[in-house]
Amino acid sequence: MRLLTCSAFAEVALLAAVCTAIPYEEYILAPATRDLVPEKVHHVNGSVSNPYALTKAKGGKATFHGVSSVTYDFGRNIGGIVSLDISRVSSQDALIGVTFTESSLWINSEACDATADAGLDSPLWFPVGQGSGRYTAEKKHDRGAFRYMTLVSNTSATVAVESVQVHFTAAPTQNLRAYTGYFHCDDELLNRIWYAGAYTNQLCTIDPSTGNALPWLGMISSDDNITLPETVAWWSNYTISNGSSVFTDGAKRDRLVWPGDMSIALESVAVSTYDLYSMRMALESLLSMQQPDGRLPYAGKPFFDVVSYTYHLHSLVGVSHFYRYSGDLNWLAAHWSQYKLALQWSLSSIDSTGLANVTASADWLRFGMGGHNIEANAILYFVLQESLTLAKALNDTASTSHWAQISATLKSSANALLWDPAAGLYRDNETTTLHPQDGNAWALKSNLTLSATQSSIVSTALAARWGPYGAPAPEAGATVSPFIGGFELHAHFLADQPQRALDLMRLQWGFMLDDPRMTQSTFIEGYSTDGSLHYAPYRNDPRISHAHGWATGPTAALTFYAAGIQLLGAAGERWVVAPQPGDLRVVEAGFRTALGMFEVEFEREKNGGYTELVFTAPEGTMGDVKVGAEGWLVSGNGTSVRLVDGVAKGLHGGTWRLRGGTDYTCS
Repeated sequence: MRLLTCSAFAEVALLAAVCTAIPYEEYILAPATRDLVPEKVHHVNGSVSNPYALTKAKGGKATFHGVSSVTYDFGRNIGGIVSLDISRVSSQDALIGVTFTESSLWINSEACDATADAGLDSPLWFPVGQGSGRYTAEKKHDRGAFRYMTLVSNTSATVAVESVQVHFTAAPTQNLRAYTGYFHCDDELLNRIWYAGAYTNQLCTIDPSTGNALPWLGMISSDDNITLPETVAWWSNYTISNGSSVFTDGAKRDRLVWPGDMSIALESVAVSTYDLYSMRMALESLLSMQQPDGRLPYAGKPFFDVVSYTYHLHSLVGVSHFYRYSGDLNWLAAHWSQYKLALQWSLSSIDSTGLANVTASADWLRFGMGGHNIEANAILYFVLQESLTLAKALNDTASTSHWAQISATLKSSANALLWDPAAGLYRDNETTTLHPQDGNAWALKSNLTLSATQSSIVSTALAARWGPYGAPAPEAGATVSPFIGGFELHAHFLADQPQRALDLMRLQWGFMLDDPRMTQSTFIEGYSTDGSLHYAPYRNDPRISHAHGWATGPTAALTFYAAGIQLLGAAGERWVVAPQPGDLRVVEAGFRTALGMFEVEFEREKNGGYTELVFTAPEGTMGDVKVGAEGWLVSGNGTSVRLVDGVAKGLHGGTWRLRGGTDYTCS
C-alpha cells in the first residue's frame, strides 16, 4: 500500500517529484527488452542434444539429429520475428521449420495454429543447408502472437542451432514497460487481471504495415475441411492504416481494425499505457472509408465491405471515447461533419415505433441481428447521449434538441415494446423469446432503463444465468463472450452491484487467465459455456485468438468503478471519484491524461468503514466525490469540504484526504 501518510500536504508534492518508479511495475507483463529467448523447453521429439541451450539458461548449442523437434515455451504470449543462428549443418538439403501456437492445445511440428477461417497455417521453413550464419524470417512473417514455438528438423541432416531469438514487434512506438496507469488491491487475482488486460492490448497494437493480408478471404471458409498435412500460407504484410502504430482487434488474427473492439479496448488503453495515438490511427482508418451516405465500415481494409448497424455505431463510440480521454478538441472538430453524417445514417433507420429497424445482420458474431433489436437501439441511445456532450463541446447546438427528442422517444419505446417484466430482461426484439446478454448489458450501460430498481432487476437476472465458466451470451449459442461480458461488468457496477461485477471478473477472467490451455498472460476471444476452447461462431478451433482487445474490459472497469476514478470532461477537466469497492478493502489506482495524474488510494475496515482515503486530480480541473462515508475532505492547501450524505461537489484539482470517515460505512 502506498497511502500517503505524511502529516503535511507539502510533502505530497515532494514525494511525487522524487518518485520516478512506476507503481507496481512487477505486475507488468510486457518484456524489458525486444529481443527475447524462450523461457524453457516444453517438449522434445526425436534426438536433440542439449535443447536447453536455446533457453535463458543457455550454454553451448542445440543439435538436431535427423527428424526431430523441440517445443519452446516463452512463459507468456509474445509476438514478433524469429531469427536462428546456425553453427553447423551436415547437408545442403537441411531445413529447420518453425511452428507457432498461442494455446498448448495446438502444439504441432507440422503446422501453426490458424490465422485463416479454415485449416492450419504452414510452418516457416529456413533453408539452413546454405551454411552457418543468421537466418531471419521476412517481415511479412511477423507472427502476431504465440506462447509456444516449435523448431523442427524434417531431414536426415544434423543441424547445430546456436541461438533462437524473437524480436518483439508489438506496440512498436511504446516504451513497453512505461505504463502511465496502475492498479493494485488486496486481491492478487484482480491485480493480475488488470495487467493482463493492459498487456493484451499492447500485443494487439502493431506496425500498420504488418496487418493481416487475408490471403484466403472469400476463398476458403470454416465449411472447408483442411487437415494435416495440408496447411495454408499466411502473410502479415498489408498496410491497414497510416502512421507508425495502430490498434487492431487481435494479435494473431485478425490484425485488422474493428470498431467494436475499440468500444472496450480504448478505455482500458487510456488507463494503462495511454497509447491513444494507435487508437487515433485506427479511428481515422475507419473514418477514411466512410460512404457518401454516412455509413462507416464493419471493419478496416482489406476486409470486404459489409453493412453493420452496430459496428457503425461502435465507430462513433470510439470517437467520443477518444475525445474524452485525449481532450483533443481540434481532432474532434476536424471529424465532426463526418460524425454528424454518420449519426444521421443511423437515425434514418428509425421507424414509426421510435426505434431503429435494423435490416443488416452483421454484428459481433452473434447469431442474428435484425428488427427492433435491443442491442442496436441501446447502443444508438448511448451514442445519442454522447452526441449531445460532443455538440456542447463544439458549441454546435443546432441539432441537439432534435437528438434529445429522438433519444427520449427511443427510451420510452424500447421499454414499452421490448421489456419483459416476467424475465426481468429485455427481449432481443418483439418477435422472439431470446433475452440477449449484449442488449441487456448495453441497456444498463446506456441508461436505457427507467429506474434504479429496473437496473437492479436486469443485473440480478443476468447474474442468475452465470455458469461455472462465466456469463453466457445466448445470442451466440453456447458461448461465453469476453467482449459482451466486458459490457456486463459495467452494467453491474452501473446497477450499484459492485460485488457482482467483481465476482464475474474472478469467475470468467480468472478462468481465462489461469486455465493451462490458455496463455496465462492475455485474454481469449471467446469459448464455450462448458469451458471447452470452442467458439460457437467458428468451426475451426485453432483459429481462436488468445489475445483479443475486446476481452480487456476489467482493466478499465476496475479503475473506473472499483477505484472510482471517472472522467466526465475532456481529458478529465471534469471528473468524479466514486469508489465501488465491493469486498475489496485496499485499493490503489491512477492514470495520466494530457492534463496530469488522477489517483485514488483507500483502506477500509472489515465492516466497510474507511480508515484512509486520499485522491489527487490535476490542478485546474473540477469534480465531485461520492463515497459512502461522512466527515470532511481536506485539501493540500487546507480547504475543508463537508461530505453531505457521502457527497461533495465542485472540488478543485489537487490532493484531498478524508478526515473523520473511520466510524462510517460505505456501500
